[in-house]
Amino acid sequence: MMWDSVDLKAYHDCVADLLETKEVNEMRDLDHHAHISCYEHSVFVSYLSFRICRRLHVDYRAAARGGLLHDLFLYDWHTDPHEGLHGFSHPKAALKNAKELCPLTPKEEDIILKHMWPLTLRQVPKYRESFVVSGADKLCALMEMFSFYRILKIKRHLALAV
Repeated sequence: MMWDSVDLKAYHDCVADLLETKEVNEMRDLDHHAHISCYEHSVFVSYLSFRICRRLHVDYRAAARGGLLHDLFLYDWHTDPHEGLHGFSHPKAALKNAKELCPLTPKEEDIILKHMWPLTLRQVPKYRESFVVSGADKLCALMEMFSFYRILKIKRHLALAV
């Protein structure tokens, strides 16, 4: 992945208000995949979705924002009690939390609610951006589990360090 400062600036312009919120920053304390925090994973998904959607000339702002909020479920899914199987239930929790955090467009709502497709067969994405975020989520999770996240120093490139 090419790290372009112009792209990073444009990305930041899309999500800066969200990155400053208490709720988004709470994701830093939640382990997600392979010792990657929920925050790191969400920023990775968000940025990759932003880049893909910009290249496709579709709504990259909705992809960046929906991608950042797609896992805003705010509980440790490894240890905390939660409703149902996490893979199926967390999109609803993330959507509820995101709606309480800020106004969402219908596209952003669809991105958050349907990002687990095709696992959630009946929750088929309605928008191209939703398909992009869903695919980026799976790709990022694989990269995290196989340590490519650390090898490629993605955290440093996305300036996630405090």
